Amino acid sequence: METNEFWENSTKLARMEDSLPKQIFLLPIKVRPVFPGIITPLIVPPGRFIQSIEESSKGAGFLGLILLKEDESDLPSEDNIFQIGVVARILKKINLPDGGMNILVNTIQRFKINSIHTKEPALIANVSYPEEELGTSKNNIKALMRTLLILTKELAQNNPLFTEDMKLTMMNVNEPAKMADFVCSILNLEKEEYQSVIEAIQINDRLEKVLLFLKKEIELVVLQKKIQEQINDKIDNQQRQFFLREQLKAIQQELGVGEDKTEIKYDKLLERLKAIPVAEEIIVEIEREIDKFKNSDPISSDYNVIRNYLDLVDALPWEKPAEKDVNLLHAKKILNRDHHKLEDVKERILEFLAVHKLNPKSKGSILCLVGPPGVGKTSIAKSVAEALGRKFYRFSVGGVRDEAEIKGHRRTYIGAMPGKLISALKITKERDTVILLDEIDKMSQGYQGDPQAALLEVLDPEQNSNFRDHYLDLPFDLSDVLFIATANTFEPIPRVLLDRMEVIQLSGYITEEKVQIFQKYLWKKIFEKNGLNPDSFSMKKETVSVLINSYSRESGLRGLEKTFDKLVRKIALKQVLKDKYSKEIREKDLVEYLGPPPFVDDRMTIPKVPGTALGLAWTNAGGSTLLIEAVLIPGKGGLTLTGQMGKMMEESANIALSFVKNYVNNDSLFEKKAIHLHVPDGATPKDGPSAGITMATALLSLVTDRVIAPGFGMTGELTLTGEVLAIGGLREKIVAAKRVGVKKIIFPKDNEKAFQEIPDYVKRGVTFYPVTRFEEVEELVFPKSKGKKR
Repeated sequence: METNEFWENSTKLARMEDSLPKQIFLLPIKVRPVFPGIITPLIVPPGRFIQSIEESSKGAGFLGLILLKEDESDLPSEDNIFQIGVVARILKKINLPDGGMNILVNTIQRFKINSIHTKEPALIANVSYPEEELGTSKNNIKALMRTLLILTKELAQNNPLFTEDMKLTMMNVNEPAKMADFVCSILNLEKEEYQSVIEAIQINDRLEKVLLFLKKEIELVVLQKKIQEQINDKIDNQQRQFFLREQLKAIQQELGVGEDKTEIKYDKLLERLKAIPVAEEIIVEIEREIDKFKNSDPISSDYNVIRNYLDLVDALPWEKPAEKDVNLLHAKKILNRDHHKLEDVKERILEFLAVHKLNPKSKGSILCLVGPPGVGKTSIAKSVAEALGRKFYRFSVGGVRDEAEIKGHRRTYIGAMPGKLISALKITKERDTVILLDEIDKMSQGYQGDPQAALLEVLDPEQNSNFRDHYLDLPFDLSDVLFIATANTFEPIPRVLLDRMEVIQLSGYITEEKVQIFQKYLWKKIFEKNGLNPDSFSMKKETVSVLINSYSRESGLRGLEKTFDKLVRKIALKQVLKDKYSKEIREKDLVEYLGPPPFVDDRMTIPKVPGTALGLAWTNAGGSTLLIEAVLIPGKGGLTLTGQMGKMMEESANIALSFVKNYVNNDSLFEKKAIHLHVPDGATPKDGPSAGITMATALLSLVTDRVIAPGFGMTGELTLTGEVLAIGGLREKIVAAKRVGVKKIIFPKDNEKAFQEIPDYVKRGVTFYPVTRFEEVEELVFPKSKGKKR
């Protein structure tokens, strides 16, 4: 641009200022200002500024376009506007149906608000029109102008939003001030940045600001273009790989070689399911998943999810299991081989197998083996699987808190897996697997759900034929699976879950049984475990009995196995070190190898003074004995209880005291004395009502100063009127009594049926006295009294 032209235009602008009014109606606008030299439409909403337009149109039609500081502010318009704006002339106006107005304006020049003349009803301001100055030399202006043109052309080339008309306009603008305004108007800036250019009166300042904003815009456009190219390259590469794979498939199909083995496998899966056949729902779902798999990109996140799902479906045994001949003689042989005694348990299992042989379609009961630790519950389940010729899978549910362990996770979760039951069948690949749910009484409810409730569907024969795992999400028939559960006690098991199972009680072993099991099973097993020959040393039967009674008195066999394992390790060390040792282990050698026995002849099992009586108790670990003690202490008829008793046992003690007070009818004694009742072994919690007659006997012995007859143990719940009620765990209590040498046992007559079911070898050597009232107990346990003997 030539200098003469520039000064000519500047002179014209100066002369035009004389015709602009000193007072103008203000029209606040939002978002961005309108720069001088532009013809643009504006939509004015209904309100006070419509009147400003009408009043302005009556005169020369000048409006002051001023930018709002905050678009949604509650401040009055005069307090929420910038001080420099652009004056415009109204060229045309059109009324809108909603009361607003559409106006076409031609912006002319910047103005500055000197003061607000009128606020209501219209906003009128006293204004002035600042003169534009170069602010620097003409050469600097030329340099800035050329830089602006170069950068604007660069922006136009990189930005597809620039139309040919916009590019042509930029080429024809020769005035630096107008060029700066035009370029700024086409940039995407913040409101404050636009306003800073409006307020730049000096031309060099305006050019520098626009150049800075233009440079930032170019950098942003270049970065945007780079990102777009990267995305396009990635998409093009994926499309290219897809087309190449499709071409490869077509070529391979034409040649008949190199077909996709995975897709062939899934096609065969679909054929297999249709041939079985399975439910239509399963066919439809698997077809849908196979189609999704074939159309998925191997690098997509869904590809492996679908593949893992189809692999699981392919691995599951959907076919009906082949009928297996159940040989009861073979099954009986296996049970006798693996387990000593437990005749009632074996008989019940053989009954189960006999029913299954007569009716293979019979779903039968879910067996639940309940008994102390170490009595062989898990090994019985293994023997059942071997007898049936089925595969065996053990799933320990003890401590499980998450429902998903039983029913799986939904596939929408990251790392989703099927439940343990579906996983078991995937591993065994047989639908009639024997699944052991070990420690079912130790499941617990957590914040992830209730796994015990989830087992209801699994163990219910009426429901598990259409079991739905959350991951598989297809009906799967579990009715052919033989479920066997184990528990130490059935109290923690929910009643609704227990109702779906048939409970088989396994009691503890007496000493004679342990001796036979030790000689028949454990001897050889422990020697092989430690690498010794069974003839490395010997033990007489009497020594084995001492080992059992003095070192491992628990109901099961784990303690005996650990104790003997320790003994064999001592001998193994002596063999390796070539030290001498006795080839026959005697009782004195046990102390040398195993240390002092933890169990000695129970001096706490024989009542020797008034106020003591021996009771029989049942615990999760089997039966045990309790010597109950009572003494008189200074006080007035109170009762002190110690020995970590539970709430039920405390109630039994209060009932026993009330009964004895009424029974002896000696008020003077209880007015002067209180009673302290204690159950030794205070570290062990004790509870239950079966110690009622034992406590009453101890109290009666105390207040009458009599010692009960030797050799008696007793169990039974007592009422306030002296009735003796039935108790549980009679067999375990008899086993515990025999273990400590009790020869006479008093028990409730109401337990006669349970008593008859106990094998004779367990009852051998013990005299039993069934009673219905406490008076019969008194006749039996105190000297010079004769009771009915059985």
